[in-house]
Amino acid sequence: MKPTDISSPDYFHKVVDCQWACPAHTPVPEYIRMIAAGRYADAYMVNWQSNVFPGILGRTCDRPCEPACRRGRVEEEPVAICRLKRVAADNKGDVSHRMPAIPAQGNGKRIACVGAGPASLTVARDLAPLGYEVHVFDGQAKAGGFIRQQIPRFRLPEEVIDEECGYILDRGGVVSHLNRRVDSLKALLDEGYDAVFVGSGAPRGRDLDVPGRAEAAAHIHLGIDWLASVSFGHVKEVGKRVIVLGGGNTAMDCCRSARRLGGEDVKVVVRSGFEEMKASPWEKEDAMNEGIPILNFLVPKQVLHDNGRLTGMVFEKVAAQYDEKGRRQLLPTGEPDVTIEADTVLVAIGQENAFPWIERDAGVEFDRWGLPKLDQATLQSTNPRVFFGGDAAFGPKNIIWAVAHGHEAAVSIDLFCRGEDVTRRPPPEVRLTSQKMGIHEWAYDNAVSPDLRYKVPHIPPEKALRDITIEVELGFDREMAYLETQRCLNCDVQTVFTAKLCIECDACVDICPTDCITFTENGDEDDLRTRLKAPAVNLYQDLYVQDGLKTGRVMVKDEDVCLHCGMCAERCPTGAWDMQKFLLETAKPKAHACHSR
Repeated sequence: MKPTDISSPDYFHKVVDCQWACPAHTPVPEYIRMIAAGRYADAYMVNWQSNVFPGILGRTCDRPCEPACRRGRVEEEPVAICRLKRVAADNKGDVSHRMPAIPAQGNGKRIACVGAGPASLTVARDLAPLGYEVHVFDGQAKAGGFIRQQIPRFRLPEEVIDEECGYILDRGGVVSHLNRRVDSLKALLDEGYDAVFVGSGAPRGRDLDVPGRAEAAAHIHLGIDWLASVSFGHVKEVGKRVIVLGGGNTAMDCCRSARRLGGEDVKVVVRSGFEEMKASPWEKEDAMNEGIPILNFLVPKQVLHDNGRLTGMVFEKVAAQYDEKGRRQLLPTGEPDVTIEADTVLVAIGQENAFPWIERDAGVEFDRWGLPKLDQATLQSTNPRVFFGGDAAFGPKNIIWAVAHGHEAAVSIDLFCRGEDVTRRPPPEVRLTSQKMGIHEWAYDNAVSPDLRYKVPHIPPEKALRDITIEVELGFDREMAYLETQRCLNCDVQTVFTAKLCIECDACVDICPTDCITFTENGDEDDLRTRLKAPAVNLYQDLYVQDGLKTGRVMVKDEDVCLHCGMCAERCPTGAWDMQKFLLETAKPKAHACHSR
């Protein structure tokens, strides 16, 4: 194998599994250490730079970082990364003075953002400090998009939404056009905006198409519309017997909201198996802890009604069967149909994009699924002035993906407005800093704690179910947060090897607790992986290879099982091993000399 090029930004980035897995690439270990040191405001700003909404995401994120957490390789549960984010938000104090200044003199460029959800707000956040005049349009009275409309207040208090949207909308540089729905892209373009960003989400819920649906329509509601009505106070009660159709997070929000609005017998019905449900495991757990059963492998067959009054639904029992390529089919079992009584049905079986306001001669082309044809990296549409992000770009995902799209779109819009090639993406900012302070002293503590994951406290269910506005999770207090931070393995503190300093004494090999270091003859990767002290079986993680040793051998380290404990560097008599903190910040639009229209 060729020696590893550690100057490539992606090499050590990929080793920091949590940051790599985060769509916005939040420097997770960096802010966790700050929380451990009681530097909550600093931790918040590290988050804010990347994910924009730490208080919101600390409560609602889908947590793609946690399955990737290296802690999960040494014990069952990863670090509670998401809940630590909330700790930073809850304890930060006033950070308004730390937000980037908005220039008194703009650059003469005007940007329109359609929709006031997380993607559009991220674009506005990134561009306003550069002198852009960003206009945000939304049909609702308050900003936030589906964050405000679809996430129940018992998961996300409104004051948190107001605060974090306010950091973007209330500092200047951004003009809000709330209660104004955009109904023509061509008209918007004609207003002279230099670029338009579409962050309007996926606003249309998929409907149910079975006999009886139309007749009982008064008692059957699309989940996302119903949640919005609950959020804005238009719906304050529900039937006693409620069926929720769907297996995603929207379905979980629907069933838990229904329990708080008077539903006594609330059931979730899913056509797939429990493990195949799209809802996050913790969302399913929270629903079941509130006495809501989840019934699987039931396909809607008929809506029952009495002259338009809903009485229940009939379901066909199915089972999953897989072909030789692993493709799943749901086939009827032949068992008797299942009838479930109900007064209300909430349909949460998916969401779709809807762009009735984009004229088909506006230069924006769509594919056969109704999604815009975009450059995957730049998010630019076939109309060069129009960019997309969030659910509007590639269909329903989640908040953190919307934020990631917003950052990328902001970079593209900035390049486009400056007349540069939008495909030439700026590199991330990367820093490697030695942690050595003395012969045996280090600027970080990486003792591996054996502690299991700490549980986030909740209010008692009997209290939670009485009020739909009471937040269920209480969050970590500072003491418990500190204990949870100690479970982090500091995966961003990298083992950096300098071959010319190595005397091949094998002290590092002897002391390594995971047998991840091997000195051996070189070979191709497949061969090397089998000859290491512990075979490297995870092909997703790289081998760290360095040559230049006096014996002609190579040093090979399996990045997959390294705990970044630093024992190799502690033991090394020549300093060939060094522990260096890796910090990557993704590219954002940068300040440039003002350019006029």
